[in-house]
Amino acid sequence: MPARAPVFPDRKTGLGERHAPEGWTRDHRNSDDMTALGPLDELVGYHLRRASSAMKSDFTQTFAETAMRQVLFGVLSVVSAAPGTSQGKVGEALGIQRANMVALVNDLVDLGLVARKTARRDRRAFSLSLTPAGETKLREMLEQIRTHEDRMLQDLTTEERETLIALLRKVHAPTST
Repeated sequence: MPARAPVFPDRKTGLGERHAPEGWTRDHRNSDDMTALGPLDELVGYHLRRASSAMKSDFTQTFAETAMRQVLFGVLSVVSAAPGTSQGKVGEALGIQRANMVALVNDLVDLGLVARKTARRDRRAFSLSLTPAGETKLREMLEQIRTHEDRMLQDLTTEERETLIALLRKVHAPTST
């Protein structure tokens, strides 16, 4: 018995039904044991969550033997790009709340990867810079992360990866009005 084409609500109206072309399936993996996703497959948020979950899971496995997490790499990266920047500016750049930044910076200071000094201009603020160990750790992590990303994005061309990054920036970057 031939499989029926999936049925989906009309995208424009949300009403009625439209049928997929003959032989076409929403399940891009074409696995008989997968449940069809229906309208969920057309939602960007669903695919962003799935992609993020897959990337995070592989990242976690890659760094399982270390104390490093994605967020700590992010802090190291921003501090490397702007030595002497304040804790608050690093948090802004990464979308991390001030209270959470304190704990993250404490972790990096305890690991000997970041130096924290009272800022010259504002004695209430701290300026951050990488220690030599932090610079080494960042280089090592970046090499492992590039391998991780190559593994996860192996089906994308270089151009597709660049396009993906550009599109994701449009989604998460603040818009000017």
